Amino acid sequence: NTYPHNMEAFTQGLVYHDGYLFEGTGKNGRSSLSKINLEDGTVVMSKDLSQRYFGEGIEIVDDNIYQLTWQSHLVFVHDKATFDSIESHYNATQGWGLAYDGSHLILSDGSATLQFMDPDTFAPVRRVEVKLGDNAITQLNELEYINGEVWANVWQTDFILRIDPVSGDVNSIVDLSGLSEQAQLGSSEAVLNGIAWDAEAERLFVTGKHWAHLFEIELVGI
Repeated sequence: NTYPHNMEAFTQGLVYHDGYLFEGTGKNGRSSLSKINLEDGTVVMSKDLSQRYFGEGIEIVDDNIYQLTWQSHLVFVHDKATFDSIESHYNATQGWGLAYDGSHLILSDGSATLQFMDPDTFAPVRRVEVKLGDNAITQLNELEYINGEVWANVWQTDFILRIDPVSGDVNSIVDLSGLSEQAQLGSSEAVLNGIAWDAEAERLFVTGKHWAHLFEIELVGI
């Protein structure tokens, strides 16, 4: 399936939850958090970040939405129902992508390292280096936790890695080459970024920064 997506959105975080898409966007002065109707792209609720912040990945834990900032070392926590601010946490690294495995928030920072964070304090609990064979894979960006694996966009590529969260080994690679050709693109920065998983219906959604479309896809082995 193909759904509308705001081509102005510099997509940094994407979550499907309770029948809606939640999206975090980036760029100073344009960073926001939105609740969106999947079918028609209508924005149900939105909140802008202060222009001093460059928004990054988001994740939902219980009644809270966590939203990273890129270089400000802050993680904002919003009320899921109202988007009201609840608290903030310190993040020692850059903020890129965020996922949740049911116990820990999983953080990417553009390096080859994934950190597993305590949701209450955002303190690191453990780290794992992501490797394909003997090679560390950097530029890990937007994250999603799907059926025991961490899925990660690799920034400025058409690839999504499926990662073993214990060992850091790449189990397989999702090759989405050519998908951007099926979307209207809004800028030279329009790269693949955004993974959302509907666990109940087992639907997989992907999009990109400044893409006018969001796609529901099924994977096939080669």
